[in-house]
Amino acid sequence: MTKITRRQMMRAAGATALAAPTLQTLLWSHEARAAIGDTLSIAYSAAPAGWDPNTGPQATNPGNQSIFRSIYDPYMVQREDLKVVPGVIDEFGWNEDRNGIHFRLREGVKWHDGTAVTPADIVWNLERLYDPNVGAPLVPVFNAITNIRVDGRRITFDLKDYRATMLERLVNLGTYLIPPHYYKEVGKEGFEKKPMGSGPYVFDHYERGSFVRLKAFHDYWGGKPPFETVIFKIVTDPSSRVAEIERGTSDITLDIPYEEYDRLRVKPGFAGACTPLANIAMVFINNEGPFADANVRKAAVHAVDKKTIVARLHRGYGVPIDTLMAPEYASYDPTIKAPYDPKLAAQLLAKSGYSREKPIELTFQTTRGYKPKDYETVQAIAEMWRRVGIKANIEVYEIAKHFELRYAHKLAPAAFYDWSNTTADPEATLSAAMMSNSLHSSWKSKDLDERIAPLFKEKDNAKRLAGYREVNRYIAENAYVLPLFQYYRPVIYKAELAFKPHTAGYLLPFSMSRKA
Repeated sequence: MTKITRRQMMRAAGATALAAPTLQTLLWSHEARAAIGDTLSIAYSAAPAGWDPNTGPQATNPGNQSIFRSIYDPYMVQREDLKVVPGVIDEFGWNEDRNGIHFRLREGVKWHDGTAVTPADIVWNLERLYDPNVGAPLVPVFNAITNIRVDGRRITFDLKDYRATMLERLVNLGTYLIPPHYYKEVGKEGFEKKPMGSGPYVFDHYERGSFVRLKAFHDYWGGKPPFETVIFKIVTDPSSRVAEIERGTSDITLDIPYEEYDRLRVKPGFAGACTPLANIAMVFINNEGPFADANVRKAAVHAVDKKTIVARLHRGYGVPIDTLMAPEYASYDPTIKAPYDPKLAAQLLAKSGYSREKPIELTFQTTRGYKPKDYETVQAIAEMWRRVGIKANIEVYEIAKHFELRYAHKLAPAAFYDWSNTTADPEATLSAAMMSNSLHSSWKSKDLDERIAPLFKEKDNAKRLAGYREVNRYIAENAYVLPLFQYYRPVIYKAELAFKPHTAGYLLPFSMSRKA
């Protein structure tokens, strides 16, 4: 990736100011805010690979959710503290036997074309979640839904198999509502060109690789949106996101280097928030290739000094962790440890015939600038591995490529990622990240499947969570994944903007406002 220096950005902005006042000029010039008016400009890190929020790799990419949540409504709303509260569905819950769920559709909800959202629309969207022909990535979760019934505004459905997190799953990541009448009219290709939802903002224009422009939906059931126009500028390079906020052409940005966050948050005219997320920085380990050797896997885990990575690279913004469970998760167990022990790592590699002089070689994939210090973290890990006898060749790709390879089970032996679990329940992580039948897993093995699968059907919550703690211990003992640390998300914004951090890491324009 070619980096653009701040001087180059400033020079480009100056040249643009002399050009004709096109939309592109307005988006990137010093006069942007004054020219655009009641507009929120967000320097964002990625754009969706597609606009159907429930199919394809974009559906489960956490980086797309701020944009999707602005256009589309999920069934219910997830607050900043991850609590599920009423949304388009204003009443919801389990039946007494916990083998069925009931919904009630809120009155007065409209699609962006003004058509009323009906119970039949909700049913169509539910059925689409588990239709194997649609291309929805969460079919293994939602194929438990059966026997959907409608009675007035009330919708009920049964579950063939118990899923403890079914309600929490219906608030984001591949569970957004789209209008069936419009989708049937324009088809898949037409929807990609002009998507439609029922959210607070209407899709207006997408300039690939540059920006997404949204307009306020004045008939939104949740009230008048605070900004008439919202522009997500696609700024993949973190230094360019810093330049955007510092020169005033964006109102808010995220995932900048932590040293820049510390510098900007105390600068007059700016404010900042850097809070823990429901996200774990981790390295996917592939069950094929070098890591099929248990000694190599375990050596790779014990060779990594997570505390030093967090303290030095991330300036203390992070919590070193040894499982895929953050402290806020229901089954977090602080007694599960995979300690930093480079001597043990070298001994394990020696058992399989490897050393610093005769290293085992593998590819290590990562994004660069998608998350704070992602590339630098991988560089540090590669150096720690080199010291014990693992030679990692770093390969950089865009986040969309990561999802493409992950879905095809073609990730490299090691791949850095930021795992998000906004349900804070272990099922959502382990069923997706570690089960063989999941599109998201890189490690696939029968022994792990046999330990996780029975927990899906366990209705005794205490037993269920205890079972997941044991599974997490088993994963750590066998080094089936390399958890690193709980992420903190740095957000810098103009002081006149009212902003509240979301534990899922979303930047939601509807929840922001200009201070009086």
